[in-house]
Amino acid sequence: MTALPPGTPAVAVLVIRRGTPPDGADAAVAEAGGLALLVGDGTAEAAGRLRTAVRAWCAETGTVTPGTLAARLAPLLAPVHSVLLPASHDGRDLAPRLAAALDRPLLPEALAVTPTGAETRTPDGRCAVDLTVDGPFVATLRGGTPATGPERPACPPEPLALTAAHVPDARVLEVREPRPGTRALPEARRVLGAGAGLGAAGTRLLGSVAAALDAEAGGTRVATDAGWLGHDRQIGTTGITVAPDLYIAFGVSGATHHTGGLGSPRHVVSVNTDPACPMTAMADLGIVADAPGVLAELARRLGLDPVVEPPPAPRRPARPPAAPATSPSTPRTGACAPHAESTHPTPQGRPAGDDGSSTTGPRRDRT
Repeated sequence: MTALPPGTPAVAVLVIRRGTPPDGADAAVAEAGGLALLVGDGTAEAAGRLRTAVRAWCAETGTVTPGTLAARLAPLLAPVHSVLLPASHDGRDLAPRLAAALDRPLLPEALAVTPTGAETRTPDGRCAVDLTVDGPFVATLRGGTPATGPERPACPPEPLALTAAHVPDARVLEVREPRPGTRALPEARRVLGAGAGLGAAGTRLLGSVAAALDAEAGGTRVATDAGWLGHDRQIGTTGITVAPDLYIAFGVSGATHHTGGLGSPRHVVSVNTDPACPMTAMADLGIVADAPGVLAELARRLGLDPVVEPPPAPRRPARPPAAPATSPSTPRTGACAPHAESTHPTPQGRPAGDDGSSTTGPRRDRT
C-alpha cells in the first residue's frame, strides 16, 4: 500500500522507537478519530499497544532524521486535512518540518483539535485560546492531554510504503533516557504526588522513592508554594496536566484545582487519613493511613533510608494577654468599666471598648 484512503480527514503521525509508542500517542490517535500512521522502528509491535486506534498504517523507516522523514511523509499526507502529532521529543522535532514541507500552519501544544483549528493555552496556562485557520494544518497535542475516545481492541497493522527522499538535517547520534527527577511530568508513566499531609521531609523522601520506582515526583499547589517542590512540578489547573498509567497521592485531599490537572490516569492510589476525602473517593485503591508512615514503609521495602519527620502542626495566632483584674471601686475606661462611656465612638456611633469592639452586643475575640 502506497497511499492513505481518499477522503481521510485526519490522521495521527507517531514516531516509534524500538516498538514503543511515544507519550501521548493514544490521545493524539483519539483526536484523529482513531486513525494512526506509525513510522520508525518496530511499528507493528507498537500498533498492538495502542488503545484508541481504529485503523493503523505502519511504515518501517528505521531511524532517520526528522527532515528526511518529513520529506518522505509529505506526499502521503498532502490530501489529509488535519495532521496531528503528540508533543513528544520526536513529535516536536518532526511537526515544524512537516508543516514546512506541506506548506501549512503549525498549531503547537493543542488541548483539543477541531476541523477548523485547535484549542490551546497561553504560555502561563491561565487562559484558553481558540486558534482558527482557513484550510489544512499540522498540530501537536499537548503532553498529558487525556485520551477522549473509548479503549478499543488492538487493530491489525497495515503495511505502508513511503517514497525515498533525503534532506540534509541534524543527525541523531544517541538517545539517552532522562535521569530520575528530570523527566517532564507530562511524559512520566508513573507519578507520585505530594500533598499538605506529607510535609517537607516526606516530600524529600518522595523524590528518592520515585527514582527507585522509575517514577516522577509532583505535588499540589500547597506543596509548591511551601517550597517543598519546584513550581514546574505543580499538578493542577494552574500547573501541569498529567495522564500517567499510575498516580499515587500521598496526603492529597483532592481539591478540584489539583484533580483538574490529573487528566485520566489508568490507576489511582490515595494514601490519606481521611477516608471521605475526594482523592480517596476517586481512587482505585484507598489506603486510610498516615501518609508519611506509609511512604517510610515503602522506602524500607525498597532498601532506602526511611527517615521522615512528621509535618509541623499548624500554628495559631496567640490570644492577646488578659487585662489585669481591677477593683470594683476603681472604674476604668473600656468595655469592662460599668456605666463608663468611651470617648472614642465607633463608626456606628456606639461606644467602643479597648479593642475597638462595641460595648453593646456580643464581643468577638480576635484571632
